[in-house]
Amino acid sequence: MHSVSPAAAQYGSPEERGAPRAGGTRGGCAEGGEPDEVDRLKGRLISAWNNVKYGWTVKTKTHFSKHSPVYLFGRDYHLDTEEAVERFQTDFASRLWLTYRRDFPPLGSGLWSTDCGWGCMLRSAQMLLAQGLLLHVLGRDWTWPDAPFSASLAEMEPGKLAASEQGWRLWPSPAVPGLSPRQQEEEQQHRTLVSWFADHPQAPFSIHRLVELGRGSGKKAGDWYGPSIAAHILRRAVESSSGTSRLAIYVSQDCTVYKGDVAGLLRGGAAGAVIVLVPMRLGGETLNPVYVNCVKELLKLKACVGIIGGRPRHSLYFVGFQDDYLLYLDPHYCQPSVDTSQECFPLESYHCGSPRKMAFTKMDPSCTIGFYTQAGQDLDTLCAQLAQVLKAASTKDKYPMFSVVDGRAQDYGLEELCSRLAPLPALRPGRRSKGKKPEADDFVFL
Repeated sequence: MHSVSPAAAQYGSPEERGAPRAGGTRGGCAEGGEPDEVDRLKGRLISAWNNVKYGWTVKTKTHFSKHSPVYLFGRDYHLDTEEAVERFQTDFASRLWLTYRRDFPPLGSGLWSTDCGWGCMLRSAQMLLAQGLLLHVLGRDWTWPDAPFSASLAEMEPGKLAASEQGWRLWPSPAVPGLSPRQQEEEQQHRTLVSWFADHPQAPFSIHRLVELGRGSGKKAGDWYGPSIAAHILRRAVESSSGTSRLAIYVSQDCTVYKGDVAGLLRGGAAGAVIVLVPMRLGGETLNPVYVNCVKELLKLKACVGIIGGRPRHSLYFVGFQDDYLLYLDPHYCQPSVDTSQECFPLESYHCGSPRKMAFTKMDPSCTIGFYTQAGQDLDTLCAQLAQVLKAASTKDKYPMFSVVDGRAQDYGLEELCSRLAPLPALRPGRRSKGKKPEADDFVFL
């Protein structure tokens, strides 16, 4: 197995750099910039096939051991009592779940009214941002009063999506019997957060908005998106949104987090909190096992908001682990779009009551890990915790996953920066599938 610098994620594969897929044009349009009838028919056929392919049931059972803790966003649950199991289920089901949707307003040139089959990386990125916003607005102790829910998502009535004549609007949450005034306010904030991710061009973090922002990186609807590009798209989305003026996103450079740059976002009044995103690559063709323990320790941190990653050609959002298995939310479930501008729009399809697990050995080495930090001592605490975890996991025969340094990026010259990075380790021998070449971000188009 090859040992590859995590910084390699910054450069990516041809797919990350916007290279066209084999057998197709880069623009997907006829000469003149408009999609021709063949492209339109192709898009409809692919959408119809993916609607069938990704209509899996959410009732699938996942078995958890009672003898070892489950870690979920920095909290550990010992599932040896019914009460502990219920607390874990409620916590998990309260996270926002963003999946494939269908029958929403067409994207871009009008080829796509669904993201089935290609949008899973963007959906994973949405979920990471949503978790950061939940911490920012409602706090880590918040749980949804209706979670875990008992209704079957497959039996839900399809929502209708249509822009109102007055444009995009947010309705107040309907009064829910039995909730205190504080809970009523939290429910309103919950609905507002969900509406920010609605599948509508005017929603600030919609699939439409993310695809639009991806154009600057040479991407379009139907293309492959890697975890590094997804991180930068999230940063642009938050920067351009007026509704999150007290939140910023920082994306590390070459797997180095500059504390001064993060502090500058906080001190400058631009934000009261920052989501720190670190794109990296943890191996060659497959995950290098020397990084597994460090990934576990990072997922144990309360500041961690999860990992955008997955397995090859299959993006997932990792939220915790148990033993040698990652816990994740899966975007590969195609649901009808929901009109969140309606006063009583259903929330059930934005929450998942079925945790799933995947072995660490199946994890793709390309990923982006996120952390949430507020101004003041919170940033110092996070940096100290990261330094401790990274130092404990560091050995002479591998790169650290990433580095945390004082100061700002502009304070370091290239020679000084290189001196701070670990020396290049020897390549580790390992298995490689015959005829298969490693790809840096071989994920999303399924």
